[in-house]
Amino acid sequence: MAKVDIVKWIATIIQLIGYALTGLNIVPWNIYAFIIGIILWFLVGVMWKDRAIMVVHIGAFIAILGGYLSS
Repeated sequence: MAKVDIVKWIATIIQLIGYALTGLNIVPWNIYAFIIGIILWFLVGVMWKDRAIMVVHIGAFIAILGGYLSS
């Protein structure tokens, strides 16, 4: 299995954990999970040289950080 595939699946699992924690209202751990998942998905975008993946995860990071800081 390629390194990028490992990072991609770890990021996906962490993002799913973030969704579960949000559904269970377990904060701020949900935010931490999302931030880790976002960073890992951004790295996948870098490995693939896929700017769309990088941009969407930069946007997600800014949105989640802004929401966290304003709460």
